[in-house]
Amino acid sequence: MNILSRLTGHGLSVFALVGESGTGKSFRAKLIAQENGIEAIIDDGLLIQNDKIIAGRTAKHEKTYMGAVRIALFDDKQHRDQVAKALQTNKIKKLLIIGTSEKMVQKITSRLQIPLPSKIVKIEDIASREELEKAIRSRQIEGKHVIPVPAIEVKKSYSQIFHDSMMEMAEKGKGKFKLFNFGKKNQASLEKSIVTPEFSKKGRIEISEAALSQMAMHCVSEFSKDIRIKKLSIKKNARGYRLIVTVDVPFGRQLTGEIHRLQQYVIENIEKYTGILIEEVSIIIDKITVNK
Repeated sequence: MNILSRLTGHGLSVFALVGESGTGKSFRAKLIAQENGIEAIIDDGLLIQNDKIIAGRTAKHEKTYMGAVRIALFDDKQHRDQVAKALQTNKIKKLLIIGTSEKMVQKITSRLQIPLPSKIVKIEDIASREELEKAIRSRQIEGKHVIPVPAIEVKKSYSQIFHDSMMEMAEKGKGKFKLFNFGKKNQASLEKSIVTPEFSKKGRIEISEAALSQMAMHCVSEFSKDIRIKKLSIKKNARGYRLIVTVDVPFGRQLTGEIHRLQQYVIENIEKYTGILIEEVSIIIDKITVNK
C-alpha cells in the first residue's frame, strides 16, 4: 500500500487557498483553517500543525527566487517524502495548501501523493481590492513575507530570516471570521511571523523571454530532430509562463500521444532546470512535411 492509498484511506481532505504572489494568502491562512476546522497548512514548503512546524523546510530560507520556487513545489524527493510521512504519522484529516495558482496546488498534491482539493478558495473572494493592493505594495516595496506560525517557531529553525511578529485579532461568528473592534467578545488572537527572505533582500531573478525561447527550442530539438519549430511565443502572468509553439512535423509520424509527450517534456525540463512555473504549453501543427 502506497502513501496515497494510506492517506486517502484514513480520510484526508484537502483544501486550497490560491492567489497571486504577495496578495496576503499566508496572512489569512489561519483564519480560513479555523473557519473550516482544518488542522494543518502547507505553505512554501512547510507543513504546519497547531502553530508548530512539524515537517519540511521553508522556501523563504532560500538565497535565490528560483530555489524558493523549487522548495515550494517540493521538487526535492527527500523534502516531499518527509512531509508525506508527517501527514501520515500525525493522522491529519484536513489540510490547507497555499499556492499561487490551481496548477501549483495540483503539482504539490501530485508530488506528495495526496488527493486533489475538494474546495478551492480564491484570495480575491475573501479580501477587498484595497487589502490586496496594500499586501502587494508591502511585498514589492519592503520585501516582507508572512509565515502563519508564532515568531518563536520561526526563530527555532530560521533565526537568520526572522524579522518581526504580529497579532491578528478576529471574531468568530456564523461561519465566518472577520477582523473585529477591540471592545467585542468571543475574540481570537492569531500570531503570525513577518520575515524578509534572502532572495527578497537581493532582488528577484527572472528569465528573459529570449532565454526561455532558447530552452524551449532546445527541448523540442532534444525530443525529436524531425519536429521543426516555425514560431514560438511566450506570455507571462503572475501564475507563470504560457508557451505557444507552432511546428511542422514529417508525414507518416505517429502523432497520437507524441505531441502530448512533447508538451510534458518541455514543461518538465524547463521547470526542472529553472524553477519557474510553466502554466501551459500549446502546440500548433502548422504543416505536415513530405521528404522528397
